[in-house]
Amino acid sequence: MFLLSKDLVFPPVHLANEDGMLAIGGDLSSERLLLAYKSGIFPWFSDGEPIVWYSPNPRMVLYPEKLKVSKSMKQLIRKNKFQITFNQNFKEVITNCKIITRKNQPGTWITNEMQEAYIKLHQKGIAKSVEVWQQNEEDKSKRELVGGLYGIDLGTIFCGESMFSKVSNTSKLAFIYLTQKLKSKNYKLIDCQVYNSHLASLGAEEIERDQFLTYL
Repeated sequence: MFLLSKDLVFPPVHLANEDGMLAIGGDLSSERLLLAYKSGIFPWFSDGEPIVWYSPNPRMVLYPEKLKVSKSMKQLIRKNKFQITFNQNFKEVITNCKIITRKNQPGTWITNEMQEAYIKLHQKGIAKSVEVWQQNEEDKSKRELVGGLYGIDLGTIFCGESMFSKVSNTSKLAFIYLTQKLKSKNYKLIDCQVYNSHLASLGAEEIERDQFLTYL
């Protein structure tokens, strides 16, 4: 475990422990966050804790061409019940990711400090969002944000951070639309960080960290 100083540097990722924990400390400046993602590192900590940096091995990723869309999701897409947008309301997406209640998870890892840091990255054009909207049943002129996701766009790799659903399957819908868009732009992969059965069902898989770093 390494203690970071004010210097803009990270230790080599192969020095992370078996849980992927690499270092603590530093800050959440845009410069440090961008360096972290380009180095295969990301922050993950709870409110009241010091900043903790991870680089897990293996790494969960999705190759866009390996996306799996289930029969039920194809039917949902055909119904055209939802509107999908990109980068229309990043702040609301990250806020929902922060406050949404998750099964078997008592709290959130998106602290106020982290939320502000990623909003700054969005303002710099680095952090991106996908929004899923549903028409308000009582007022057809209004729409509600019912799902979405956000992450870091490195140009040919998209590093997914968090997603949320207020209506069943809307986070999956956001992920599918994002993946299809990235595939059309020849992105190499989507970084999903650590194993998640939700994303595995969509085609994500684990690869060795060294292999992931070659893509970066």
